[in-house]
Amino acid sequence: MKCSRSIPILFLACALAVVLLVSCKRGARAHHGEPAYVSAPQVNLRDRLSAIYDKVGVLKNGERVEILEKSRRFVRVRSPRGEEGWVETRYLVSPEVFDAVDKLARDNNDTPVEARGIARAELKMHVTPGRDTDALFRVDEGAKIEILKRATAEKPQARFTAPPQQHKPTPEGGKTAPSPAVPLEDWWLVRDAQHHAGWVLARMVDIDVPLDIAQYAEGQRIVAAFVLSQVPDVDPQTGVTRQVPQFLTVTTENQDGLPWDYNQIRVFTWNTKRHRYETAYRERDLNGVFPVTVGHEVFDKEGDLPTFTLHVKSDNGAVFERKYKLNQPIVRRVLAPGDQAQLDAERAQRIAARRQARRKKSNQ
Repeated sequence: MKCSRSIPILFLACALAVVLLVSCKRGARAHHGEPAYVSAPQVNLRDRLSAIYDKVGVLKNGERVEILEKSRRFVRVRSPRGEEGWVETRYLVSPEVFDAVDKLARDNNDTPVEARGIARAELKMHVTPGRDTDALFRVDEGAKIEILKRATAEKPQARFTAPPQQHKPTPEGGKTAPSPAVPLEDWWLVRDAQHHAGWVLARMVDIDVPLDIAQYAEGQRIVAAFVLSQVPDVDPQTGVTRQVPQFLTVTTENQDGLPWDYNQIRVFTWNTKRHRYETAYRERDLNGVFPVTVGHEVFDKEGDLPTFTLHVKSDNGAVFERKYKLNQPIVRRVLAPGDQAQLDAERAQRIAARRQARRKKSNQ
């Protein structure tokens, strides 16, 4: 009797164990790990947490992985190809960072390109300007990128109390930008060939400008260059006719942290008789901000001419447009109703500044 009673109990226990095992297996199959994204250029997957390990896979920048297990500095992940292994936590970022990067790209999908540059080294593409901010994608050394916007950020080592800002007089009697109380550095919002967007340190990007134009920078930093038009020119040595681009260059002082994006423009036209670039127009002392746009417009008897439009900030912070036209080889301002009064005021201000500078010089 005792034996017969124990059989049903044993049977029930085995059945319960089978049910629990099946449900556990179903739960394991349905389980999806916490998502994360690879922020390093390339990461090896380790089969174990030890100094000596076997490589069981390779993760690439931007790939989505699933976190299966966590240790102190390492996590065990599953790659998109089903590979499982251990990687350091510092090589991964959260889905929130990925979403922020994706939003940055979408928000700037239609932002006009101000310049094209070449990365001096491998660069992190940050979500916001700053060396300590989150980053996901990378730009390879030598890669070509599109420059969209400029911003400034405090240097990591520059958190201190500095003396008040001081203005230095210019030879024309005006003022240069004040030296910032806290040292700042410039950042570019860039877009890579895969249409990823992110902020990179500006000094690590070379603006892609022809050498024939770059040699006239005269100590200024070229931050953008635009092709306004092309003119046919016969090469004196080969006799071959070629199309030579004419440029608008946008420059600034060779200093980070300035309150403007640029303060000078210069238009270079091609002299077909001397076969060289010449300065057709130059304007200084601008408080210019991006974007700068170029285009074409029909002007009555002059016909279809290249144009460019600047955005300039006034002393009270208001931003207004200035349009110019190139009627080879002359550049003139295109005045809208009411612009003439503003133009006269600007001219009077420049004349007064020069007179004041001359009086100071004569009194010394």
